[in-house]
Amino acid sequence: MKKILFIATGGTIASKNSGEGLAPAISPDELLSYIPEIKELCNIDTIQVLNIDSTNIQPEYWLLMVNAINENYKNYDGFVISHGTDTMAYTSAALSYLIQNLDKPIIITGSQKPIDDLATDAKKNLIDSFRFAVEDNVKGIFVVFDGKAIIGTRARKTRSKSYSAFESINFPYAAHIDNYRITRFTKSDNIKDELKFYKEIYPSIFLLKLVPGMEPDVLDYIGEKYEGIVIESYGVGGIPFNDRRNFLTKLGNLTSKGKIVVIATQVALEGSDMGVYEVGMKALKSYSVLQAYDMTIEAAVTKLMWILSQTKSFGEVKEMFYRKINDDILID
Repeated sequence: MKKILFIATGGTIASKNSGEGLAPAISPDELLSYIPEIKELCNIDTIQVLNIDSTNIQPEYWLLMVNAINENYKNYDGFVISHGTDTMAYTSAALSYLIQNLDKPIIITGSQKPIDDLATDAKKNLIDSFRFAVEDNVKGIFVVFDGKAIIGTRARKTRSKSYSAFESINFPYAAHIDNYRITRFTKSDNIKDELKFYKEIYPSIFLLKLVPGMEPDVLDYIGEKYEGIVIESYGVGGIPFNDRRNFLTKLGNLTSKGKIVVIATQVALEGSDMGVYEVGMKALKSYSVLQAYDMTIEAAVTKLMWILSQTKSFGEVKEMFYRKINDDILID
């Protein structure tokens, strides 16, 4: 029987009513007491590294999770992390960069209702996560939710209340989990490189969503405070330059100062392609900017945090950003 480490971090799944709304209060052992049948599936140990609403997640907290897995990696066949749903996609993406070349599964799950709620989805999500964790030849980081396994860099929360809260963006689901029946749609790659845990993160990344009427000098302020900027532009990726709200000059100021700029899109599906329209081509040809292509916003942001902890040289950042990690981007 396989041995799994259950790592609790709080979230809705572990919440009780505090009198001021739901707040995490349930221990990992108490969570497992709601699914006693899990003892027939695997041997489980538990630890708690956080007990917070995931709205309160900080980049430094990802390192606590990484350290817990690093310290226990040799002793377990896989890991299940319980987590709040609101920032789960950021955590799954971040861990995909901070832990690479895995030959074991790390499964992240949570719920839309607390585990002691009569209509909870927590029990199913937990059981599904452990079932997927003990499945043979599952390697890497996944979100398991509502019967779906999603590669960690491709998950996004698309519904705020429904049980089917997460989708796989621009990539197939890794698997469907229907009780004991697990249907796989992607294969785990053969691991060629050595397992690596990263111990640093660089949180100085700003995400800017363009809206019509925004003044370009917002980029001046952002450039004073942050080293990396992800701009959610329109459509396949364009920067407005017409009339008095010309963002191109300000964009040039940022890149001339060595700031790293990634152009993404507000559109959830199909990604960016800045070479299609003049509004994208002008920025791409004139300045040292990157584009997110089919990456999720969560992956683009956390990948920059990982990269900038190691280098701020544009050439090196570009090479690392476009390097495929855990299927985060379809170009090589």
